[in-house]
Amino acid sequence: MNATCVIAQPIHPIGADLLRQAGVTVLMPQGPDALREALPQADAIIVRDGISAPLIDLAPRLVVIANHGTGTDRIDVAHAAGQGIPVTCTPGANARAVAEHALTLMLAVSRQVVAADAATRRGHWGYKYQQPTLGLHGKTLGIAGFGRTGRMLCEMASGGLGMRALVWSPSADPRELAAAGVQSVASLEELLASSDVLSLHRPLRADTRHMLDARALRRMKPDAIVVNTSRGGLVDETALADALAAGRLFGAGLDVFETEPLPANSRLAALPNVVLTPHIAGSSQEALYATASQCARQVLAALAGREPSDLVRPEVWARRRSSPVFS
Repeated sequence: MNATCVIAQPIHPIGADLLRQAGVTVLMPQGPDALREALPQADAIIVRDGISAPLIDLAPRLVVIANHGTGTDRIDVAHAAGQGIPVTCTPGANARAVAEHALTLMLAVSRQVVAADAATRRGHWGYKYQQPTLGLHGKTLGIAGFGRTGRMLCEMASGGLGMRALVWSPSADPRELAAAGVQSVASLEELLASSDVLSLHRPLRADTRHMLDARALRRMKPDAIVVNTSRGGLVDETALADALAAGRLFGAGLDVFETEPLPANSRLAALPNVVLTPHIAGSSQEALYATASQCARQVLAALAGREPSDLVRPEVWARRRSSPVFS
């Protein structure tokens, strides 16, 4: 196949291997400048950190954008659609890894794992007499959004920790929730007031941005924990930092942020009751393998003129951009 795929950020090697086995030339530019230089050669691109309209316009041969993950808020999907470029995503490929990481953050915050580790390393054995921790058994886990990840986290927390799960999901079918054996609530406000741990699993859109703002945080219990492995923009980070610093929450576990990488002067990074990870929830080796494989298969399908799986806007495929490489 006489085509070129640019892999914009590092992915599991299986992705490049599958592409090369099919005869596709793979370019893996290192850094923003190298990416700009490579884009004019791209018939396809695999992205982990998104792609803007100006970068899309540097690739006149581009016929598909494969997103390494589920959320596409960092891809200018509308601009790509206007150019006849379909965008794919990989729902489910890393859902279990993200659910496991959300559970990890819940436990790390409730049991003060990071602070306890630091105390142990500096020989402060008396830490155990000074810092109370929280147990999770019998507590209420509030899940905002009940897609694959939220459903898996619910199973893990209820089955493994004996937590009571409450779900608020405007798009979920009530029959699906009933079949899953979970209790649903009618509003976000009810979820906030009832949750000992709140875990966010909603996409980032105009109507979900800052869904957890100062007003929402005031509805939560003073010893509650906030966990976010979805999208940083769901949380008003200034309001969250205020609540944590004032002791109006027990703590927070965050894997995603409004600005990534997290700025060096972030107030969240200075707070002792926060556990931070650098957007790695979906990056288990197993998940990376599955996601890279799915991206490669989607690219190969599009390059061969076959409709790829999991198109973000399926209607774009019928009016997709043609390329002289495949004509």
